[in-house]
Amino acid sequence: MLYPRIAVSSILKRQDRYLMVLRGSGRSMGDHAFPGGKVEAGEHLAEAALRELREETGIVGHSARFFRLYDLIARSADGPVESHYVLAVHLVEADGDQQAIAADDATEAGWYTAAEIRSLQTPPSVMECIDYIEAHGLQSVMTVPAMES
Repeated sequence: MLYPRIAVSSILKRQDRYLMVLRGSGRSMGDHAFPGGKVEAGEHLAEAALRELREETGIVGHSARFFRLYDLIARSADGPVESHYVLAVHLVEADGDQQAIAADDATEAGWYTAAEIRSLQTPPSVMECIDYIEAHGLQSVMTVPAMES
């Protein structure tokens, strides 16, 4: 039986540009997306977002804040579920002097304006996040406290 996996991504914006990576493997190969990946057991969502940002771009971020949640279900042509991810998107901050270098499963890392991103192959969630930020600014819509049971 297939169960949903938890994943995170990080939105880092500098002036009018967003940090994007080009996926080099997996279902999203060839897509430009925010840096991100799977959450590890025992890891809080914000910690995972910062870890994935560092692993894929070399940028050490901080102040990760929950922004959006997506239920991403991929089905084969005949209907069965091939993958199911629950994606927690975070807004992050980082010192401005850090340079992005593609690593891990990212084959490229770069800074793009919203207009430039519209011409790239991206998941729909990427443009939805960017459209919201461009209209409303970098404001977190809710926070998810880290809790241990």
